[in-house]
Amino acid sequence: MSQKGGSGELVRALDWRGAFWVAAGVPPLVLFSIGGIAGVAGKAAFVVWMISMVMGFLQSFTYAEMAGMFGNKSGGASVYGAQAWLRYSKLIAPLSVWCNWFAWSPVLSLGCAIAAGYILNALFPIPLADSQPVLDWVAANLANYTAETPAVVEYIANNAGTAPDAAIAAVAAADGVAALTPALRVWEAAAITIPGLGTLHFNSTFVIGVVLMLVIFAIQHKGIASTAKSQKWMAIVVLIPLLLVGLVPILTGAIDSMNVTNIVPPTASYSGVDGTWDIGGWTLFLGAMYIAAWSTYGFETAVCYTAEFKDPRTDTFQAIFYSGLLCVVFFFLIPFAFQGVLGTSGMLAPGIIDGTGIGEALGGLVGGGPVVTQIFVILMILALFLAIMTAMAGSSRTLYQGSRDGWLPRYLGHVNEHGAPTSAMWTDLAFNVFLLALASDAAGYFYVLAISNVGYITFNFLNLNAGWIHRIDSPHLDRPWKAPTVLIGINTVLAFVNALFLGAGAKVWGYNNALWSGAIFAALILPVFWYRHYVQDKGHFPKEAMEDLGLSDHGDLGPRRAGMLPYLALAAGAAVVLWANWFFQLPG
Repeated sequence: MSQKGGSGELVRALDWRGAFWVAAGVPPLVLFSIGGIAGVAGKAAFVVWMISMVMGFLQSFTYAEMAGMFGNKSGGASVYGAQAWLRYSKLIAPLSVWCNWFAWSPVLSLGCAIAAGYILNALFPIPLADSQPVLDWVAANLANYTAETPAVVEYIANNAGTAPDAAIAAVAAADGVAALTPALRVWEAAAITIPGLGTLHFNSTFVIGVVLMLVIFAIQHKGIASTAKSQKWMAIVVLIPLLLVGLVPILTGAIDSMNVTNIVPPTASYSGVDGTWDIGGWTLFLGAMYIAAWSTYGFETAVCYTAEFKDPRTDTFQAIFYSGLLCVVFFFLIPFAFQGVLGTSGMLAPGIIDGTGIGEALGGLVGGGPVVTQIFVILMILALFLAIMTAMAGSSRTLYQGSRDGWLPRYLGHVNEHGAPTSAMWTDLAFNVFLLALASDAAGYFYVLAISNVGYITFNFLNLNAGWIHRIDSPHLDRPWKAPTVLIGINTVLAFVNALFLGAGAKVWGYNNALWSGAIFAALILPVFWYRHYVQDKGHFPKEAMEDLGLSDHGDLGPRRAGMLPYLALAAGAAVVLWANWFFQLPG
């Protein structure tokens, strides 16, 4: 491996500590969906996070073993697991890589959408209905409203029993807020509806989000070592206060036991009313597990940089193990503290659900005043930057290695003089500009998340099964760290548990077609792979990709010692998804 960029190779400039700091952007992912999961899981929300985190930690041991087997590859667990499927189908291997990429990549757009919301709130706040400017506006304009004013009539019709005076006051206050809202908050250059997908919003959130993406791109342009240094200091600044947020309410007795006992799902999504463990309740719980996995499993990105480790034999396991321990702490503490203090009703506040009010909530959890709260708002923006940088670093390397292994177009294999995969980074950026337009309103945000997670659960299913396939087919490959066999077995079972989450959970987020939209997007790898493999490479894989499997002839994919078992695993996984999608139904 070259030690300098410009040769088409990554640079070995990282140890496990550097990868740990790059992966330190994963704990803030809890803040992306903490409100949404509280909405669908109710009082069971913090339990969802804990169970999901334990699953993610167990699964990481399979990924750690596979990462050590391919010390000269980057791109993460999906790349290492794809090698196991290569013998059984040329299509399954690139599907694993593709699904991992389109699951991780949207962190850029989703994170930038939330960060843009924070910046807009800080610079161009929407006034509160009880703020003095709004009260002054109402006082000056109240005489213009009567019981016959169309808006007042409509308000009374929609709120039966409301007295005319109360309706006039409510309508006037709403008009006052609208009149005093900065124009930039409602500005939109265009809105384009794409049938079957959603609406692209080119608004102020979109513009600010694109600027933030370009800033992060510039930081990562200088290579992984530079990125790790930036991540280290940003992580220290962000994670220490975030840890205090989890600990202070517990140590000061601020946790209300009523908020974390009588663990039941709600009667319906975002109802805030305790339900029961019937089919509808279990469906909501599994839907929460489905989305939580997108965050809690994410520290597997720590092994995206194997080809950039100075000593992959030792760095690989340490990077993912210690990153996992870090995530266990945060994914246990933060949801418990939030729910324990705020309760279900507090967790359903609009600012918690869409992410833009998390900073204020963090300040409130430690009992801080306005100054402390403002500090937490700034820290929240840094936390988002941390997560976004982690996502861009990992997802771009997945594209890079997919190109080097013959699955994705050749141009993605280019690196610059610093050893950064810039062609893959530009591709990531362009894809996320599109997603940012889709996610620039609250409805689009969770739609993007629900679809991208179809890819992530699919990747995890394929990769957890890849662990035992590698054991059977590639016993000759060196394993610097070998997982206990019992863990490989447990993680194989968890692969099918994840399939259950996928079938039952994708529908929970308000988009009945999310599962099928995600499946269609996953299928887009077929024309991409066909072009690379059959047009560019004339039906052969690169020689280096075959040598990684210990195969000298790149026309021979080696013996299939596992026989029909991988195909049976695929069939069983598909059956679990389809059965769960049929059996589990949302509350009436």
